[in-house]
This record gives sequence, C-alpha cells and structure tokens, in this order.
Amino acid sequence: MSPHQVNNDQQQEQKQGSSAGGSGISSKAPTGHGGLGGIGKSPKHWLMGDKAFEARMPHHDGVQALWETKWKFPCSKSLYPFHDALYADFAPSFDALIKANHNDMTSPAWTTTFLSTGLAEQLVEQGDRLVAELNSIKSPEQQQQRRRQLREQASSLYLRACCLYRIARFPYITSFPKVNDQTKWGVWEKQKEIYLKAGKLWEESPVEEVKVAFLDRQVQQGEGQWIPVYVRVPPAGTSSQPSTGSGGYPTVILMTGLDGYRPDNTVRCNEFLARGWAVVVVEIPGTADCPADPADSESADRLWESLLQWMDTYQYRGKRAFHMKRVMVWGLSAGGYYAVRIAHTHSHRLAGVVAQGAGVHYFYDKKWMEKVDGHEYPAQLTPAFAMKHGYSSVDEFKAGVQKKFSLLENGILDRTSTRLLLVNGTQDGLMPIEDSMMLLEYGSPKEARFFTGALHMGYPLANSAVYPWMESIMASVRE
Repeated sequence: MSPHQVNNDQQQEQKQGSSAGGSGISSKAPTGHGGLGGIGKSPKHWLMGDKAFEARMPHHDGVQALWETKWKFPCSKSLYPFHDALYADFAPSFDALIKANHNDMTSPAWTTTFLSTGLAEQLVEQGDRLVAELNSIKSPEQQQQRRRQLREQASSLYLRACCLYRIARFPYITSFPKVNDQTKWGVWEKQKEIYLKAGKLWEESPVEEVKVAFLDRQVQQGEGQWIPVYVRVPPAGTSSQPSTGSGGYPTVILMTGLDGYRPDNTVRCNEFLARGWAVVVVEIPGTADCPADPADSESADRLWESLLQWMDTYQYRGKRAFHMKRVMVWGLSAGGYYAVRIAHTHSHRLAGVVAQGAGVHYFYDKKWMEKVDGHEYPAQLTPAFAMKHGYSSVDEFKAGVQKKFSLLENGILDRTSTRLLLVNGTQDGLMPIEDSMMLLEYGSPKEARFFTGALHMGYPLANSAVYPWMESIMASVRE
C-alpha cells in the first residue's frame, strides 16, 4: 500500500443501531482544506452523516435495551466483549439486572449482580480440580494427550470466569490518583489472578507478569514506581528467532483501550505468537494499573521510554527476548491515540505502528463531545474519558481537553513519524474518522485503511488488513 493511499471497503453497512445510517462519507461534507472545513476547525458536517451524528442509539435506554439491541447477539457468538465465554454464562445475570431494573453500569449493583450468581467461582473451582488432576499425573510423558486435555479444559474454565469478571467491572476503572470504584477494582484484581492461572497452563508460551521500573516517574505528581505488563514469547525454536537464540523475537507492544486491559487480549496475542512474534501488553495512562499521571499530556512519553529501555535488556530463559529493530506498536481504541503519539515521539525506536480507532484531535471537539454519549459505546463515554484524562468533571473536560491533549494543537503531528497505519470505520461514533483523515495531511506520509459503513475500529473486517501490513513491516527490516 503506497503512502497516503486510502482504501474504502465496498461492504454493505453494518446494521448495528440507528447511528449506522448513511453511506460513510456524507454528501454534505464541506469542500474546504482536507474536506473538513479547514484543518483543526470543527466540521460543519461530520463525515458519518448528520443523522448518525445526532442519533441516540437504542441501547442507551436501559439494561434491557442494551442486552436486546446490542449485547445479546455478540454474547451468543462469543464475540467482543464476551470473547472467551458462553451465552449461558451471562443470560442469568442479565435476566436479574433486567428484573431489578439496574440500568446504571457504573453502579455497585451492576457489579454485584454478576458475582451473586456464583458462576465465576464455580468455574474457577472446576478449573482448580482439573489442575489438581494434571499435577497428580506421575508419568507425564506417557499421558501427554490427557495432560493436554486437562490444560485446555482448565484454561477454558478460567477464561470464562475472567470474562464474567470483565463485564462485572465495566465500563471503566482507574487507580490514579486513587481507585475510582473499590467494588469494580476488587473484581479487576480477581480477573488478573484467574487469568494468570490460565496463562500458566499455556506451556509453550505462558503469560509472564513483569513489573517494569518507571524510570522517569514524577514522584511529586504521585506517579507509581512500576509499569505492569504481560509478556508472551513464542515457543523455543520458532523460525523468526535467529538460530543463535541471542537476537530476540520480533515484538508487538499492544496498547490497550478504555475498558479492555491486559487479560482481555488472548486471541490477539495468539495471533502474534502464531507469526513468531513476542508480545508486551500494557495499559495506557488513566486506566487500570497504569502508573502515569493521566492529567500530564507528556506522561506517556516518559512511560514508553521506560518500557523501551527495559525491553532492550530483558532476557527470557537466559536469552535476549526482543529484537529491538523489529518492534511494532498496535494501539486499540483509546490506545490508538498513544499509538499515534509514540509513532512520532519514538519514531527511531519503532519499525511501525498501527493506530486503530484513534481519536487525536476532532474526538476532543466540543461539538463531538455533546453527542458522543449517545453513540455506540455501551455506557456514557464522557464521564469515563474525563476521569481518564485527569479531569474532575465532564464540563472541565469538554472545556479544556482539546487544547491540552490534541496532537495537532501540541505540535506532535509535525514531527517525523515511523511507518504508521491508520485503521477505522467511516461510521465510528466514538473516535471520528476525521481524525484518521486529518493525520494524512501532516508530517511524514501515512498509510490508511478505512471501512465504509463500519463502526468503531472498523470491526469486524479490520484485522484482515492489519496483520498483512504488520507482516510486511516485520519482513522489511534489515539488520
């Protein structure tokens, strides 16, 4: 794909609610610079179309509407955010929420309803019994098939429990400057505990939890000492590793989003491992365990510098783990902002970056913020993003966030960028497609793949474009 090339997939629109109307690029879009009415200015018409922009999607009408119009179908297919789970795991909890009319996802009642069924604990107990049987086998070489079955079954049970904990802690948690919800935080701690139980069963590529020193932390701002990450490395002897075993693996840094964190990316990590790539999963400022000050727009730059310095010396089983000339970043949703940022601030350290569903300037526009709470996110978006950026109120967030965090306003986009792929759906109601389009007009040439009619991050077709691009970047690096 050549620089500045933009492809539009000619798929039919996804019928996922009222904001999916329109044909992608609005015929009413102004014809000013970049088609956006002047770069950096508030668009007169958003490219998703006036009808979709103004619409309030039906799932915002309460938990019954959320379940029936948005979540029931993906749950039945074990799709995000219900990946790793079964429909039967969630139906009782949603029945209870609907019966009790618990419509506030941020309330303790939401969280405790998923715990009150006891199903998560039962799944963990079943998994523990299988692990006990696994550990009791005295001649593992003679019962390899049974051991494999036990590992797979126990792992599946643990992951189902983790998914229940994931939905119970929705929509958002943070620990900076303090834990925002103790009930949800307790569930988050439980999710991490059980996920590591599952991760230890993946013998060829287990999950390793590492605490990376935050070298340039600002103590006076209350920043933490450690950056928690998950590391997975391909099985020994994978062809992507040099024969000496000393050069390390090509590696992807996966930057998570607003509500999906380290334990929520098993399938994506398995895709990396299957290609012979190691993976480092890390949260972004203002979410989960991230130690960086979310109110400091430059805290991420210090965070990633510490992470890259650690990667440069980290050893796995006595050998260099990461091939530092073959390091890529993939930022998801809110992580897409940080992917674009690191592509410019650390361009010399990275082979390439994928920013999927990134909001970097227009996302922070006041006009956008006035309507975004009615779009496809399952809960209200602005309260979570206000807290995520260190604001004490939504009004303060709307008034000040664009000037402070916009990558256009602060000049980041004028810097040289590494290879950068922008991916999104033209109907994204969370992070407007205008942000990805605007990035094509600044600094180094960029590459893009936009999906006509698709919502946030261009799902479900986006991955089919991302992986081949990443493979080409990894293969192009010369020693």
